[in-house]
Amino acid sequence: MVSAAGTEGTRPCVVLTGPPGSGKTTVGRALAALLGVELRDTDEAIEVHQGRSISDIFLDEGEPRFRELERAEVAASLASHSGVLSLGGGAVMDPMTAAALVGHTVVFLDVGIAAAAKRVGFDRSRPLLALNPRAQWIAMMGARRPTYERLATFSVQTTGRAPQDIAAEIVQRMESNGTGVRR
Repeated sequence: MVSAAGTEGTRPCVVLTGPPGSGKTTVGRALAALLGVELRDTDEAIEVHQGRSISDIFLDEGEPRFRELERAEVAASLASHSGVLSLGGGAVMDPMTAAALVGHTVVFLDVGIAAAAKRVGFDRSRPLLALNPRAQWIAMMGARRPTYERLATFSVQTTGRAPQDIAAEIVQRMESNGTGVRR
């Protein structure tokens, strides 16, 4: 079992996945605080390492380059981060990343389109949602949902819920299903 502090080898105590607007970063902060660990958001880490926004990476170098950077960041984080790890929404679609998640506690944060729209505003900072964002979000979820569900240890609905309540449910479910959070 892996503790919240990662004492049995360095690995995340939990990995959060889900679409844009599901609350990965916000819930991740609440969950990290509850567990007394750090949050690592792979999108934020890429922006720091690259010195520019994900939107700029998409515009300047294209999605394939961003996905290379994302794959490398996720692999490094899985090997070196012992807290809560929040992945970018599309990270799980990379076969190497999906394979690397096997054996980790992965939580799919599920959300409906109305709640996602309120949270992210479907603005131009989300490169994959720049044109006709509602239709793109629906199509994206249609393509990604099977992968999110397949990789998840369990799923948590985030629509209409406070981040602290979602974090508390994640901890309770991890403790009850034997994935090993020890505080």
